[in-house]
Amino acid sequence: MRIAIYTGTFQKDQDGATKTIYRLVDALLAAGNEVGIFGFSITPQERRGLYLFKLPSTPFPLYRDYRVAVVTPRVLRTLDEFAPDIIQVTVPDLVGVEFVRYAKRNRIPVVATYHTVFPDYFKYYYIGFLTPTGWRLATIFYGRMNAVYAPTEIAARELRRRGLRNIKIWSRGIDLDQYRPTLRQPRFRESLAGGRRTVILYAGRLVAYKDIGILADVYRYFHSGSERPVRFIIAGSGPKEKSLKRRMPEAVFTGYLHGDDLARVYANSDLLLFPSPTESFGNVVLEALASGVPAVVSDRGGCQEIIAQSGAGLVARSGDAPDFYRQCRRLIDDRNLFRRMRQRGLEFARGRTWDVIVAWLVEELMSQAKQGLARVPPHPIRRPAESDRRRRLPNRAVPAEVGPQYKMRGRMAKPPK
Repeated sequence: MRIAIYTGTFQKDQDGATKTIYRLVDALLAAGNEVGIFGFSITPQERRGLYLFKLPSTPFPLYRDYRVAVVTPRVLRTLDEFAPDIIQVTVPDLVGVEFVRYAKRNRIPVVATYHTVFPDYFKYYYIGFLTPTGWRLATIFYGRMNAVYAPTEIAARELRRRGLRNIKIWSRGIDLDQYRPTLRQPRFRESLAGGRRTVILYAGRLVAYKDIGILADVYRYFHSGSERPVRFIIAGSGPKEKSLKRRMPEAVFTGYLHGDDLARVYANSDLLLFPSPTESFGNVVLEALASGVPAVVSDRGGCQEIIAQSGAGLVARSGDAPDFYRQCRRLIDDRNLFRRMRQRGLEFARGRTWDVIVAWLVEELMSQAKQGLARVPPHPIRRPAESDRRRRLPNRAVPAEVGPQYKMRGRMAKPPK
């Protein structure tokens, strides 16, 4: 199978969505498939069967770290040359729309993995009146897919409530070799805590739609008296970092952490405070549980489902800083409750390894691709792209070179030898 994936960014460990796509790509390549990654931000790498295509892009005005890609005729020609059996889209933006149109024109199966509740972002940028329009456009976009893979029942129910019927559940996994409680070390823990009894961690982007103002409010409640029992660790970066530093002067801001550095901070923290109401899943919550760290999360979005299934944390009312503070205090003050939840989180994480989770989606994608191939007419006459596609199919049983190079925006992306 040859699959084209539009993912926006393909930088390892950048966020939960890219971690998920990396794991999927690893499994697809291990199963002998060919994968073409289309995005505007891609980590250079060379692996057999992996082809990387960088799209032209421009910074997004409301969040300069994010870029908006565009589809040019050259991109569409590259898709023709790559000749995918199936297309997967992870971002419902203009490029995603064009990839769906391309798939429909050429009778190629197209699926989507659902990562974020984008329409709910608008209110955090003072354009909340666009939320209903955003949901209408999202419903149209996802309604054209052969299948949409949502990570939680909560996300799936929301999509079904809006009229979509092509929803399937594909959850997320955890790397237990990386995230583990054995990384807790007294000396590092002491340096992290700075003499405080408790370390509260936030891990993620510092952006409005994560509702990070809750962090500053909870910080203020803990620092309202003369006692300073809690050290706040903020592992992330983003446009709200400066304002958050002003409101949390004694907090430690580490910037973005990746790999072993992030895993070590998890293991040496006591509690994850993650107030975001716009998560479809919440990979950081699962990473915390695997590290032996209970979590306090919002009652909106997918994080609450992880807590409900694991029993390894508490849920606060979305946007209610006093309630988040109360739930944090409850976990800190009740040590028996803390220990029970810590143990439940470790047991829950042991059943969520990536191997089983990605294997299911690989089989599902291969099934979707086979159904699509069966529907391609034996002698297409509508357009040359379909004819070219049919001529390539008999050679799919073995890896096929699709040409010595692709020229994208003046750069060469060479296929592996």
